[in-house]
Amino acid sequence: MSAFQILQVGPLAPPTNLTLQERFGAVALWQQADPLAWAREHGGAVRVVVTSARHGCTAALIAALPRLEAIVSFGVGYDSIALDAALARGIQVSNTPDVLNDCVADLAFGLLIDAARGIAYGDRFVRAQRWPQGGFPLTTRVSGKKLGILGLGRIGEIVARRAGGFDMEIAYHNRRQRDGAPWRFEPDLKALATWSDFLVVACVGGPETEGLVSREIIEALGPKGILVNVSRGSVIDEAAMVAALADGKLGGAGLDVFRDEPNAPPALLALDNVVLAPHMASGTHETRAAMTALTLENLEAFLATGKVLNPVL
Repeated sequence: MSAFQILQVGPLAPPTNLTLQERFGAVALWQQADPLAWAREHGGAVRVVVTSARHGCTAALIAALPRLEAIVSFGVGYDSIALDAALARGIQVSNTPDVLNDCVADLAFGLLIDAARGIAYGDRFVRAQRWPQGGFPLTTRVSGKKLGILGLGRIGEIVARRAGGFDMEIAYHNRRQRDGAPWRFEPDLKALATWSDFLVVACVGGPETEGLVSREIIEALGPKGILVNVSRGSVIDEAAMVAALADGKLGGAGLDVFRDEPNAPPALLALDNVVLAPHMASGTHETRAAMTALTLENLEAFLATGKVLNPVL
């Protein structure tokens, strides 16, 4: 390989970084004093960018790499990648779908149960030795309730299957109805929120879904409703959600993602009706190993054949 053929935007797991550098000769862009200036100076030698859903790839970086042919990303989300700029240049973009579906769906259901039953709150209650002072507040039953799913993609479908084991009624909202899906399609998101006891957000991020769960949707879910988000923080009007939780207009929330990660809104930190997680849905040993393997397979396939295995464009 020629020098600088592969450019790694941001760090992944240390063993993955080492593999990319030793086996593929990747340059670590984040280690450069001025990453964009480095790209503008040396970008003519770069064919492939390796990145992640967290680090993305901006239009400015793409513009600085005139020979770029592929963007290989670790993660299923690609809203942090400038897809329009890539599409305009015919640059292939790959992600790592499917291998993380089960773990993300598991965490979504875990957040739902925790937000309803107060597991994390109960743990804090016992650790603070508050139990001897009085009983724990009553919580909300999960079994047999109404579950709305925003985004019946691969992850949303597995959430629905998990919910079947809890005898829940299930309905979903998508841009279009899913052929063959056994659950009820609701074309009106507000109507879905009004109907639901729990609303799980599992749709893609990006401009098309920015603020989709608006103040109106949150208030339709109501003071007994629980909102769960394993999608992107941008999908929810976060300020409206925080206000509704504080004012009792929304019953509770289980959140794995936020608008300004790694910072969660300070107002949420003191609320006991909210479960907060550090964007950990895919964070299991098994899933991260599978994501790493698929990232490297996409890279190897492109270098060998000129085609990635999992194109998103």
